[in-house]
Formats: sequence, C-alpha cells, structure tokens
Amino acid sequence: MEILSFDIEISDVFDLAPGEDIEKYAPFHISIAATAIHGGEERLWFSEDNDGTPALNMTKQRAQDMLEYLALKQDAGAMICAWNGLSFDLKWIGYQAGNMELAARIALKSYDPMFQFFNQKGFPVGLAKVGAGMGIGQEKLMHGADAPKEWRAGHFDRVKEYVMGDCQMTNLIVHAIQQAEEVRWTTSRGTISSEPMERLKTAEDVIRDPAPDQSWMDTPLPKTKFYQWILDLNIDVAETKPIAAKKAASDDLGPLFR
Repeated sequence: MEILSFDIEISDVFDLAPGEDIEKYAPFHISIAATAIHGGEERLWFSEDNDGTPALNMTKQRAQDMLEYLALKQDAGAMICAWNGLSFDLKWIGYQAGNMELAARIALKSYDPMFQFFNQKGFPVGLAKVGAGMGIGQEKLMHGADAPKEWRAGHFDRVKEYVMGDCQMTNLIVHAIQQAEEVRWTTSRGTISSEPMERLKTAEDVIRDPAPDQSWMDTPLPKTKFYQWILDLNIDVAETKPIAAKKAASDDLGPLFR
C-alpha cells in the first residue's frame, strides 16, 4: 500500500507553558502544509500574495484543494498518515477549508501511529523521539513552535524544508514500524523502549478499540480528546462511508506531540 504522509504548520505565535493545553490558543491558521508519497511525489501547499511572496495564511480554497487531494489519494488506496494528524492536522485543515466534515471523514480512514501508540500505552510520544528510537537517520530541522516565527520573519525556505522534512520522517517511521512490527522510542532517561505494533490501524479502528489503562496516572489524557471534534459533528464512527472527493511517560509529551 502506498504511504502518503502530510503535515501542517500554523502561523499563530504564542508561548505554550509546560503541560498547558494548546487548544487554549485555538483556533489556528495554517501557513503551509506538505504531502509526501514515500519514494514518490512531494508537494508543498501554501498561498501567495499579489506580489508572489508566500502569504501569511493558506486560503480557504487552497486548504480545500489539499483536502480533495488527500481524499482522492485515500480513495485510490493510499495509506494517508500523519503524526497526531487525527487530533491536530486534519482538524485545522478542515477549519481552514471550511469543510470539517470532509476533514473528519479523511481523518477516520487515516493512519495516526501516535494515536495508536497512545491507545496502547496511555500517553503520546513525539515524532523526534520515535525517529531516534527507530534509527531513522533524518531528524527534525527545528522546533515546531519556531515555524510560525520563521514564516512571519520571511524565512519561507526554512519552513518549507522543515514541513517537508517532517513528512519524509513520518514516511520513514511508518515504513520502519511496518517492518519491525513494533514502535521504539527514546525516553527522557536516554534509553530505548519498545511497544509491539503488529499492524497499523486506521483511526476509526483505534477509536473502536478499548481505551488504554491509565490507572497509574494522576492526570490522564482522555482518549476522546483526540477526536472530540469529530464527535461534535455528529458523525457516527461506526457508520463512516468511503469518501467521495470533489512518569517517565510524562516527560515524553510535547506540546503538539510532534
């Protein structure tokens, strides 16, 4: 199955305190996004001002174009993947496009290894930590919180390279998980831990699975937090149809889990 990963960067600048819920600063606006087929086509998605320079935010139509592209690829059999894409990326692409329903239907059929990991372990883990644990040679080029500042400063090429790099990393990690049938990540102590993952599941399959055991946690993250926006649309997860497109653990948490 063809692997196609996507990622977004937002233009909103704010200081997120440790442990603070990022949704406090919502809604978010997308500056740029990227899609990358593993070993194939790579695309950047952004809008331009009248003078041809990248715009601060992606237009509604450009976001809709991206949704339709993802839907078409998904309908054609591609494995649409993103790290925390269920909770974050697709929600805000849908918001930018003014088409939350299409975004939700893509999200449910997508693959989010981070969400699947959370549902097995009870806590999320960042892309960089898994990349290191899986032995992926490629690394993140900047901290996610720096991307909005760099974009606003006109350092467009840096952000373009960064967002595409995250897509490429996700592709490599997804492929590595499939081959190893497990997820490995570096802990805050610098050791490598592992968790069996015999097969990757769609987000809707993980939603249907039992919630993780979080009885050992003082402040567990609710599973529904990842897909509450879909429930708010009154979409029945059990009846989704194909898309027609036109405490060491706490140390591993990142503000965007990316």
